Amino acid sequence: MHRKRLCDPAFPFAARSSWDGPTGTRHKRAGSGSWCGSTVVGVYVPRVNAVEDPEVVLRLLRTAAIGHLVSGDGSTGFESTPIPFLVDDAMTTVRAHLARANPHWRRLGETAAVLIVPVTDAYVSPSWYPSKADDPRVVPTANYEVVHVHGSVRVRDEPTFVRSVVTDLTTYHETERAAGTPTPPPWSVDDAPADFIERQLQAIVGIELTIGRVVAKRKMSQNRSERDQAGVAEGLRRTPERRHHDVADAMERGTT
Repeated sequence: MHRKRLCDPAFPFAARSSWDGPTGTRHKRAGSGSWCGSTVVGVYVPRVNAVEDPEVVLRLLRTAAIGHLVSGDGSTGFESTPIPFLVDDAMTTVRAHLARANPHWRRLGETAAVLIVPVTDAYVSPSWYPSKADDPRVVPTANYEVVHVHGSVRVRDEPTFVRSVVTDLTTYHETERAAGTPTPPPWSVDDAPADFIERQLQAIVGIELTIGRVVAKRKMSQNRSERDQAGVAEGLRRTPERRHHDVADAMERGTT
């Protein structure tokens, strides 16, 4: 199978990259300059942190339970709503829903928006760097994975669309859950009374984001030596927080 890269114009990512930075460094400005024929502004991504394999980007998107839908023209401020979402295999469309009581959806229309998808994150202590013993010039930082999905969003209030979003979201997450803990068995929308589900569906509004550009970033201590990276992963695993262990797993997994 031919695996498109982020620079492939046939893929909904940047067609060309801009690079700048101090002498001896090259940084990817993911969203500054000309991208697929338009001028855009986006998240700053040093080259070493850029994710350029669409299969890895898709995995990151599907790892997260929610994304933050952000829209607005800047003159009146921005609105943001955390939403569960589904992305298709080709990464051309995102489907999701908002509460009907949430006024955000009424201001969407055919609006430009970005879905910010946080995947993993953790504080990194400089005390975890073995190299600190030789050179104390170190500072704290954070490691994280995040994906920004840019596109045009529209409201889809047709009952069949809204039901399909809820059904497909449920099926996806219940299947993933059952793969790790098969008991109890996966829950289905059909398990609840039909009239109850209908009332719930009437309380939400469907949305569809047509993807124009995707920017993925993995900041996983790539600028440190392998010895320091191993020290960070070990330090994260010694903490009691599960999300820190997830970051350690992501560091050891790399971009695969």
